[in-house]
Amino acid sequence: MPANVLTDDCSDSDLVAQCLKGDRTCFRYLYQRYQHKVRSTLYQLCGPSLLDDLAQEVFLRVWKGLPKLKHQENFSTWLYRITWNVASDQRQAFAKQHSFDSQLKNQEVMDGIIIKDNTSDLMQLHYEDLVQRGLDQLSFEHRSVLVLHDLEDIPQKEVAQILGLPAGTVKSRVFYARNAVRQFLQKEGVSEL
Repeated sequence: MPANVLTDDCSDSDLVAQCLKGDRTCFRYLYQRYQHKVRSTLYQLCGPSLLDDLAQEVFLRVWKGLPKLKHQENFSTWLYRITWNVASDQRQAFAKQHSFDSQLKNQEVMDGIIIKDNTSDLMQLHYEDLVQRGLDQLSFEHRSVLVLHDLEDIPQKEVAQILGLPAGTVKSRVFYARNAVRQFLQKEGVSEL
């Protein structure tokens, strides 16, 4: 398939096949198609600091790993697996290097939200902060399934493939995580869930 006939309708596997032939334009299409989802997932799992670096790391690993991708039709699952690995690596490195004052961390998250989205109204910021704090209450494992399933709309079966877990474990973690966030929000005074 010549690159000049590529459209937004091209499948991931077509784009991957062209990338493997050295077509960098097709990789740009893949990047444009998934960059917002990757950044959103990384933001929910790791917060706003280092977001650009982490997203760059994900796509660098994707580019380097493309020749090893066995099932090109599963590109998005593989991409989310890499995203989760980068987030997990970041959290482990972060835990080794720093002990954080959780109050300071929450303030940094809030500052990042305000700086990035200063046109949003205060209620939206309030709810975003509540949701972020609710997610922060969860373990990384529970947060991961909730972010991938509920915020990124990835089916539980695919989440199981991404995280290398049995489907029943993912279902159980989604249930637990939703319940924990619901309880947190109720404690914060949110009555309509």
